[in-house]
Amino acid sequence: MATQKIAKVSLADREIAIVRIAPEASFKSKAYDALKDAILKMDIYASPEPVMLDERALSEHLGVSRTPIREAIAMLEQGGFVKTVPRRGIAVVRKTKAEVVDMIRAWAALESMAARLITTTARKKDISALRNFFKDFTRDRLPQDHIAEYSRANTAFHQALLSLSESPVLVDMTNNILLHVRGYRQLTIGRQERIAVSLPEHLAIIDALEERDTELAEKRARDHTLGLAAYVEAHGQEIFS
Repeated sequence: MATQKIAKVSLADREIAIVRIAPEASFKSKAYDALKDAILKMDIYASPEPVMLDERALSEHLGVSRTPIREAIAMLEQGGFVKTVPRRGIAVVRKTKAEVVDMIRAWAALESMAARLITTTARKKDISALRNFFKDFTRDRLPQDHIAEYSRANTAFHQALLSLSESPVLVDMTNNILLHVRGYRQLTIGRQERIAVSLPEHLAIIDALEERDTELAEKRARDHTLGLAAYVEAHGQEIFS
């Protein structure tokens, strides 16, 4: 094992010992960031089959040795993104129905706070721009006839709400549950009873934001997402089967 070099750095009138960062450390961080980003973009609920990660393939694809890949996977496992399955490898973690319902409820709380912040800080043109996500859907071009396209618009809208809050903490807190909430949104959006209310509810949220009605915007954002939680709780098994 290589001896770590320790430098003494003077800060004002005190000295602290700092261990030099090995090159592998940056590879580990970069591998972690790349893998986490890729996982967050996955649709892990599209199929009942587990999503497995291959260490060797990841090493070749990222162009780094397997050591930083293993270290990055260990970090992802600590964060609850992946788990080691004996004799099978590394699986991306999927949550149970109860866990997803709990996550959606947490998202509802965070998104309602985002709506509150938007009414007090966001520019009018930025709020109105939220309508652009749904401009291609009209009476002659219904969401239910273009489910994949509408599903993408739906996900982008909810992410934009968090971003428009200008709260890095809210965005960071939702990033870790985005994978699961988004997956279930995509699973449910094609169902008639959900898609029938989705667009009107989105537009109602935007109306309240534009009117700077803080309480109403917060309530509509919260109730919209809690509606998803209630639907998943009632129909989760049939959705997932």
